[in-house]
Amino acid sequence: MGKFDGKVVLVTGCGNGIGKGIMEMFAREGADIVANDFKSSDLEAAAAPIRKLGRKIITVVADVTKKDEVTKMADIAIKTFGKVDILVNNAGISHRAPFLEMEEADWVRVVDVNLKGTFLTSQAVAKHMVTRKYGKIINISSSAGIGAMEGTQAHYGPSKAGVINLTKVMAIALGEYGINVNAVAPGVIITESSTNRWTPEEYKAFVAKRAAQSTLLRVGDIGDVINAVFFLASDDSAFISGQVIPVDGGLKNKLV
Repeated sequence: MGKFDGKVVLVTGCGNGIGKGIMEMFAREGADIVANDFKSSDLEAAAAPIRKLGRKIITVVADVTKKDEVTKMADIAIKTFGKVDILVNNAGISHRAPFLEMEEADWVRVVDVNLKGTFLTSQAVAKHMVTRKYGKIINISSSAGIGAMEGTQAHYGPSKAGVINLTKVMAIALGEYGINVNAVAPGVIITESSTNRWTPEEYKAFVAKRAAQSTLLRVGDIGDVINAVFFLASDDSAFISGQVIPVDGGLKNKLV
């Protein structure tokens, strides 16, 4: 038996990286999956291993910044499975730019995806959770939302800080309906895109630099994030809501 047998999990932004890993592990633990991304090609490729496991999965291409698309996604999930037990708001984007050179359009897009997308998806899914008086919502924030470490994330850091505050607001608003709302704040997490970004020498230097910023002297992997998400999605966290779990190896020197 899996830890999430009989549960239905909706994961946004799961075409690759952390989101893909999260939905795969939920499926391995018995859950049926509603998989979202804005790229159909990435989404279908990510869904293939889950279908081989024999789990039920539907893929929904939707832009989480557009309310009509998000509402449709939630309705499809309910029509297909009759419920959504767990929502993981993972969809997020970022790029780095010096503060004085950052374009307004880039700032707006990052904040829209990371913060507005979390709000719209949570609102659409929570309306269905309220009727059942049960639900788990896990928002993926970032260590950048807890404390600033560099001057090139004037959009990403504030958007992820907003996710943390939104998590606390949602916990208050939805608690009376039996819905737990929490956040996970990853630090540097290595994914497939991380290794493709640099030459082997550049990658080695990046890992060494980031590991030195952690009290555990290492960077994280997707499994580190999954463990925190699983805890918050399980009944083990039944009396926990409105909280943020940093998964950053104990980052040092944050400007908080």
